Amino acid sequence: MLARTDGGAPHPLKDHAPRAASSAKHQVSGFTRFARTISHVAGHPATFFAAVAIVLVWAVTGPLFGYSDAWQLVINTGTTIITFLMVFLIQSSQNRDSLEIQLKLSELVLAMRGANDRIATIEDMSDKELEELHRESHARAQAACEAIEKRKESRQKRV
Repeated sequence: MLARTDGGAPHPLKDHAPRAASSAKHQVSGFTRFARTISHVAGHPATFFAAVAIVLVWAVTGPLFGYSDAWQLVINTGTTIITFLMVFLIQSSQNRDSLEIQLKLSELVLAMRGANDRIATIEDMSDKELEELHRESHARAQAACEAIEKRKESRQKRV
């Protein structure tokens, strides 16, 4: 930790020396790169407007094709295939994002003095352990609220 210039105690999160960025290239699988790219493109407004345009073109061509079964099959098949594939790509991206966020939160919990380090591995706990931790956290929060109320009351009595 770095020494504080204001004379205060070092802050457990803010006063860490900055870590050097890793110079090694991170190896990311081809599927991960593909899933990230597709998720990014799919979430872009231009993609939405392109999809709307495709549906409008399809709808306008209905009379040209006499609203035939083949005409309906085109949009049904296209949307089914795209939806089916997107489910897996989006889930892959969400799984990775969730893990990244969990790791960052775990690092913050572990870096804070006085924090319950068990929280850092909360995703690995059983339902029973989570319920117990919830009860403990609720009791701590309740005690903190009561302490705050007592301080408020004592300040009001002094005034």
